[in-house]
Amino acid sequence: MRKAIELSIENVANGGGPFGAVIAKNGEIIATGVNRVTASCDPTAHAEVSAIRAAAAKLGTFDLSGYEIYTSCEPCPMCLGAIYWARLDKMYYANNKTDAKNIGFDDSFIYDELELKPENRKLPSEVMLREEAIKAFEAWSSKTDKIEY
Repeated sequence: MRKAIELSIENVANGGGPFGAVIAKNGEIIATGVNRVTASCDPTAHAEVSAIRAAAAKLGTFDLSGYEIYTSCEPCPMCLGAIYWARLDKMYYANNKTDAKNIGFDDSFIYDELELKPENRKLPSEVMLREEAIKAFEAWSSKTDKIEY
């Protein structure tokens, strides 16, 4: 955790956001990540996602079972989703979402939006060309040599 915190402090000094993350196994750091949203013009370049990407690339797998993530702050909804999809065994965090909200990183609106039906969300959306798109799902469903994830 101290490394994740150290990364978050260094990242602020280097022009990034105040977030750092570490993926480790048995006390050995496998990968790290920092928030580079503004530096890379990538809204998904959060510390946790960056650390997951680095660990998956280094290990050559999308399944990070057996590893843990240490993050300097309670993850946003996107990062929490990525942590679940990566199948990390455990998550540790330092600052919480209220601490983040107090400095301008408020994700509560996303949690609120997820509770609503799509037609009631602030982001307009509509179903389109489902009959065409479902063909990919049908192909996947009948594929015998697929790699499940």
